Amino acid sequence: MAPLRHRRLLLAVVVLLSGLPRPAHPFTELESDQVARFQEYLRIRTAHPSPDYAGAATFLLPYAASLGLRTTTLHFTPCRTKPLLLLTWPGSDPSLPSVLLNSHIDSVPAEAERWSHPPFAAHRDPATGRVYARGAQDDKCLPVQYLEAIRGLRAAGFAPARTVHISLVPDEEIGGADGFEKFAESEEFRALNVGFMLDEGQASPTDVFRVFYADRLVWRLIVKAAGAPGHGSRMFDGAAVDNLMDCLETVAGFREAQFGMVKAGERGPGEVVSVNPVYMKAGIPSPTGFVMNMQPSEAEVGFDLRLPPTADIEQIKRRVKEEWAPAHKNLTYELIRKGPVTDVAGRPIFTATDESNPWWSVFEQAITSAGGKLSKPEILSSTTDSRFVRQLGIPALGFSPMSNTPILLHDNNEFLEDKVFLRGIKVYEHVIRALSSFQG
Repeated sequence: MAPLRHRRLLLAVVVLLSGLPRPAHPFTELESDQVARFQEYLRIRTAHPSPDYAGAATFLLPYAASLGLRTTTLHFTPCRTKPLLLLTWPGSDPSLPSVLLNSHIDSVPAEAERWSHPPFAAHRDPATGRVYARGAQDDKCLPVQYLEAIRGLRAAGFAPARTVHISLVPDEEIGGADGFEKFAESEEFRALNVGFMLDEGQASPTDVFRVFYADRLVWRLIVKAAGAPGHGSRMFDGAAVDNLMDCLETVAGFREAQFGMVKAGERGPGEVVSVNPVYMKAGIPSPTGFVMNMQPSEAEVGFDLRLPPTADIEQIKRRVKEEWAPAHKNLTYELIRKGPVTDVAGRPIFTATDESNPWWSVFEQAITSAGGKLSKPEILSSTTDSRFVRQLGIPALGFSPMSNTPILLHDNNEFLEDKVFLRGIKVYEHVIRALSSFQG
C-alpha cells in the first residue's frame, strides 16, 4: 500500500506543478540581462507631454560608453532640455561614408486605466514572454537592440570599416522640429558624412519583416464655412453648417474610394491618399453648452491629409478648390504643407529598393543571412524622422525586426515578446556587420 500512496502523492505533485506558470523560453544569462536592460529603459517615462529626456540620457550614455562607444550630447534648443545623443563606433576607414542607426527617445502618452498592466512598469508575463510598456514597439526596443548587437560584434572580434553612428533623438512624436529636423540641418550632421540610415519601422503580424522606403507627405486642410444665421427651427439654403456638411460628404466619398482600394488589396495603406476629419467647430456657446435654437453663421472642420511621395499635389489642390471647398458654397480653405515634398534635387522623397541602390542589396542580403525574409517594400502611412534624411538625398529605410507581432504602436497594452526582442538583436548583428563592411 505504501508504494501506491507514494505514486499517488507523486502524481498529485506533478499535476500541481504542471499548473504553475513557467518561463516561456529559457534564456542564457546574457539574454536575461538584455531583456532586463530593455525593461529598465522602458521604465523611464519618456512619454509626452513631459518626457524624461534627462533620465533617458543618464541610462543610455553610460550604457554606450561601457561598450567602448564615443558619446556626444547635442542641443538644438536654447533651453537645453531636449538632448540629442550621438553614439559612435569608429570605423577603420574614415574616408568611407558612415552608417547611421536612428531611434527616437520620446513616446506618446498612455491611458493607464485602459491597460492591463501599468504602462511604465515594463511588466513581463512569465507565461508568454510579453513585455508590456509604452514604447515597447515604438521604438524603445531599437537602442537596446543596436547596442546589444554591437556588444555581440565586439565580443566576436569584429571591427567595422565604416564608422557606425547611433542617433537617439527627442520630439519625433510631436513632429521632430526640435529633434531630427534641426539635427539634419546642422554642421554636426554634415560632419558625420552619412551614406545610409536605418530608422524605425513597424511590427509584422506574419513571419516576414516589413521594410519601408518612404513616408507619406503630411498636409493639413482647414475648411471654413459661412452662412446666414437663423432660428433653429427654420429650414433654409446656405446655412453655414449645411455648407460644411456638403464639404464633409464630398470628402467622405473620396475617402471611401481610396480606402476601398486598400480593403480590396489593390494598394497598400501608404499608397493611397488619406483624408480624415480630426476636429469640427460650430455652434454658439452658452453657459450650459450651446444655444440650441440658433443656427450659427460660421463652422469649421480640420482634416489630416496624407499623400504618397509620388502623388500629384497640383491635382489635389484643384480637387480642394473645385470640389471639396468651392467658393460658390461660401467655403474658404487653408492647405498647409508640413514638411518637404521633394528632395534637394527636386525628386520625390523615397529610397530606391532595386539594383540602382547598392545599399538595398547589402541590407537585403544581411536579412537573408540572419535567417529572415522581407515583405514587399512599403510606403509608411504615417511619418518618421527618415523623411529629413531622404530629403537630403541620403538613402534611408524604416525597419524594426518584429515578426509574428501585432501592430500596437500608440495602442493600449503595447507589448513586445522577449524572444522577438532577442531575435532582433541577432538580426542587427548581421545588418550592422554587412552595412559597416560594405566597400561600394
